[in-house]
Amino acid sequence: MPKEIVLYNLAPHVTEEEYQAYADKELGPLLDSFQSVTKYQLVKVTGSLSGEIPYRYIAIIDVTSLDELHDRDQSSEAFQEFAAKWQPMVSEFHTLFGEEIH
Repeated sequence: MPKEIVLYNLAPHVTEEEYQAYADKELGPLLDSFQSVTKYQLVKVTGSLSGEIPYRYIAIIDVTSLDELHDRDQSSEAFQEFAAKWQPMVSEFHTLFGEEIH
């Protein structure tokens, strides 16, 4: 199954409580509404064996097709509005694409 994985931190002006409310009320429902998205998970990283945590949040988005996600859903007006609101809330984000192998 194809996946889009987004690693990021919150911007300094955004509290964890504010972001949690945003994720519950807006982000999750929006991503779940996209036809290409089969599952959306948001993970807050709370620790690491090395003690180093470069990213505090990981969004894991299972999709039917990365092409469908990018060509249809992420080009939609709803996604563009989301991006305009989300990007100022986060910092240092990095997007990866992958395929589930096990």
